[in-house]
Amino acid sequence: MMHEALEFDPTSTNLIDKAERDGVETIWDRKDAMKAPCGFGEKGVCCKNCAMGPCRISPVAGKGAQLGLCGATADTIVARNFARSVAGGTAAHSDHARDIAHVLLMASENGNYKVRDVEKLMRIAAEWGLDTEGKDPYDLAHELAERALLEFGKPFGKQIFLSRAPEQRQKIWQELNIEPRAIDREVTTLMHSTHIGCASDPESILEMAMRTSLADGWGGSMIGTEFSDILYGVPTARGTEANLGVIEEKMVNILLHGHDPSLSEMIVLAAEDPELVKLAKELGAEGINLVGMCCTGNEVTMRHGVRIAGNFYQQELAVITGAMEAVIVDVQCIFPALARLSQCYHTKFISTSPKAKIEGSTYIEFNEEHALETAKQIVREAILNYKNRDQAKVLIPQTKNKAVVGYSVETIIKHLDKVVNSQTDSFNTVKPLVDVIWAGVLRGAAGVVGCNNPKVKHDKSHVTIIKELIKNDIIVVVTGCAAQAAAKAGLLTMEAKELCGRGLREVCERVGIPPVLHMGSCVDISRILDLVSRVAKMKGLDLSDLPVVGVAPEWMSEKAMAIGTYVVTSGIDAFLGVTPHVTGSARFTDMLTNGLEEKVGAKFFFEEDPEACAEKIIARIEEKRAKLGI
Repeated sequence: MMHEALEFDPTSTNLIDKAERDGVETIWDRKDAMKAPCGFGEKGVCCKNCAMGPCRISPVAGKGAQLGLCGATADTIVARNFARSVAGGTAAHSDHARDIAHVLLMASENGNYKVRDVEKLMRIAAEWGLDTEGKDPYDLAHELAERALLEFGKPFGKQIFLSRAPEQRQKIWQELNIEPRAIDREVTTLMHSTHIGCASDPESILEMAMRTSLADGWGGSMIGTEFSDILYGVPTARGTEANLGVIEEKMVNILLHGHDPSLSEMIVLAAEDPELVKLAKELGAEGINLVGMCCTGNEVTMRHGVRIAGNFYQQELAVITGAMEAVIVDVQCIFPALARLSQCYHTKFISTSPKAKIEGSTYIEFNEEHALETAKQIVREAILNYKNRDQAKVLIPQTKNKAVVGYSVETIIKHLDKVVNSQTDSFNTVKPLVDVIWAGVLRGAAGVVGCNNPKVKHDKSHVTIIKELIKNDIIVVVTGCAAQAAAKAGLLTMEAKELCGRGLREVCERVGIPPVLHMGSCVDISRILDLVSRVAKMKGLDLSDLPVVGVAPEWMSEKAMAIGTYVVTSGIDAFLGVTPHVTGSARFTDMLTNGLEEKVGAKFFFEEDPEACAEKIIARIEEKRAKLGI
């Protein structure tokens, strides 16, 4: 059966057909069984924050209840539901960062975790006001880690990384009283405020959600990104391949899926262990083949070149190939259905985090104190499972595309620096990028980010919008599942410059970069904030002045809701290709899509048609250019 959502992706469609023949269930089967979504939930007017409900508010006057039992209006209910999504997303990203800070605290010269980038350690420590003179790198790393852990629970003060934003933006946050304090405080305060009997003013609720989201973008996510670079190395441009064709028929195939590089970095080391490679060959395999999925896939591809099997919607399909010895997961974006699905094949589904125990999985808790030892145990489980593969169930697609990944802020600036032979501090120089935007060679930039969503044809919106933007001389940076969609479509290559307008093509040739730059996982959207802030500061502008936009064509998670909110609150328009659950309140929808611009200089755009969305993005960028007189 052809699923409409997959018509854009024949590789996945072939495996969906195989799933039907194998008698196994996928996300699209579950979507079909779900029938029409709940109309109240779709519009955000269902409240279950207390046991008097659920209360459902009719979006049509005179046709149902207009108030919840407590008297909450549709405006209040929609605002509270939106805010709780932002709190959930901020908690997920920031707890990820907390774990990274703990690992940095454990780092030692003789341990499993080491400081891979001393230069960045010194730079961040100095930025945070620590004395670096003459200190042992590990002593400094531990001091920095302790300071970072205070960012989650300190009783006074604001997030340190806020100082990276242009002064104009910081002033806006100060005047609105939305500078985030301790990260955990913002999440807790927002959950408290949306409890029954607390905030009912939707404008107040939105402002608290904005403050909480900033604790993600300029707090947790930025800590997670920067500290991962210190521990595992700053990503540099490197080649890889993407799509399900990276699975190898004669290899022990191991899929890394989730978000936490503390686990995946150790699995990469374990898979290179000579004894384990020897064991794989003794059992008849040619070696060990690690492949990535979702943001863990982005983490290991940008630091090690590990090939990308796919993004969010392909996680079941990797198992359905019948050639996957193990799926190793940590946290976030993992289908609970993978445990049941794996039992239909020979695949071992191994969960590793006490935060994400999954019913039916093989649970091997990942212990950072014995990280490499645990990783070797997990890889050994996969190798020993190779003999159980049923060749009659194997179908590996041949489709894969080359890609260049790993464009950290540092790497982008080094590429730019080659153009002008700048004598200034290269890390602080984005002048070539500024020059080509102000000269009109590039019209602007777009960050295309986010998940997949079965409400739309998977990857189509990502790829359609990206192609249209680069054709119009708008350079694109990508993270998360959007990055993997671009990789699978061949857009992360120098050859993709042939799809560009004249200006962007010339920049790609001169700088030696693809027109679409892979910047990492979903927490690495903080890299985009950093890069854009550097451009704004160089021109003495606010972020809202720049011809720059954020786009989430196929978003689905609470994390994406937090991201979209901190992007807008930072002064950058956010275009969403899936409409959030807010339309049950015309007032709150208007706040997001109009009113916010008066406060923070940016707003949300909801546009589900990818061609129309691209047109609106281009028009908005040209509007920004006109205001700047460029």
